[in-house]
Amino acid sequence: MRIKELVLSKATIPAVLAGLIGIGAVLYAWQLPPFTSSVQSTNNAYVKGRVTLIAPQLAGYVVAVPVTDYQSVHKGDVLVQLDDRIYVQQLAQAEAALLQQQNALANYDQNYASKQASVDLAKAQLAAAQAALSKAQADAARTDSLLASGLSPQSTVDQVHSALAQAQSSVDQASASVSIAEQNLSLVEGGKPALEGAVKGAEAAVELARINISNTRIVAPVDGVLGEVAARLGQYVSIGTQLTSVTPPQTWVIANFKETQLAGIVVGQPANIKVDALGYGALTGHISEISPAAGSEFSVLKPDNATGNFTKIAQRIPVRIELDEGQDLAARLLPGMSVEVSVDTATTL
Repeated sequence: MRIKELVLSKATIPAVLAGLIGIGAVLYAWQLPPFTSSVQSTNNAYVKGRVTLIAPQLAGYVVAVPVTDYQSVHKGDVLVQLDDRIYVQQLAQAEAALLQQQNALANYDQNYASKQASVDLAKAQLAAAQAALSKAQADAARTDSLLASGLSPQSTVDQVHSALAQAQSSVDQASASVSIAEQNLSLVEGGKPALEGAVKGAEAAVELARINISNTRIVAPVDGVLGEVAARLGQYVSIGTQLTSVTPPQTWVIANFKETQLAGIVVGQPANIKVDALGYGALTGHISEISPAAGSEFSVLKPDNATGNFTKIAQRIPVRIELDEGQDLAARLLPGMSVEVSVDTATTL
């Protein structure tokens, strides 16, 4: 009877109700049964974009900076101009060297034609000498026959044989001239590949000099908005010096969900996004990609759990969320902004 009175007393009932409410609040806060929710949320999420760092490919002095911090630019707009005088002179040198090599190749053509003409002339002289030798051989045979018949004096025979020997000598000399002319032609032919290679090398040097001049004009690679412009007039910059950056308008969200939240998250599910910088303005999007590894796997210093005491920590998995089209607030998103993302995993695709 005493216990029943205590249970039904006015002081006990409010205490019991308060206890039940407290337990319910804890269960709800930790999303434990019966308050388990299909909505997975995280505030470890950020707006991302492709920020392109602008740096020169050449070293030189800055002679013009026609842009200012946070200026909108279009692809091809000049951001920084370097002094190009040295590179202009290098182009002039390269063009002069190219002209010299082209002249050498043109002289080769003339020299080759001259040597070919010498070969043709030597062959013609050889043919004439061979014809003269054939005539001398015929004359000698006829004279020998007449001498045997007693119809020709010995002196005539001697003259004919002397002419035959002279004709043979002329043939030998003409044949040697042909060999020499052909050797000279071969020597000229052997030099052509080297001359052609020299011309190609000079042409490449000219093109490289033109590229260097073009690279003194540092231009915007894409449409976008500049960051801070670090280049200053008169400043000497080396290759790779960061001058500014360009951020294109395309943005997306990377939400780092705990691995324990990924069970129901799949590509294509809709996502709700609240942006801190826009007064928690709401945007919608959809999951486009899920990282193939935990974020810790992409860090420079990966955790080593093989030594020491181990404490299990839920890893974060990056999830890419593309923004839906037709949202005015999307144009105000900037890379690096913090957002809150929620995904209803009960949504079926």
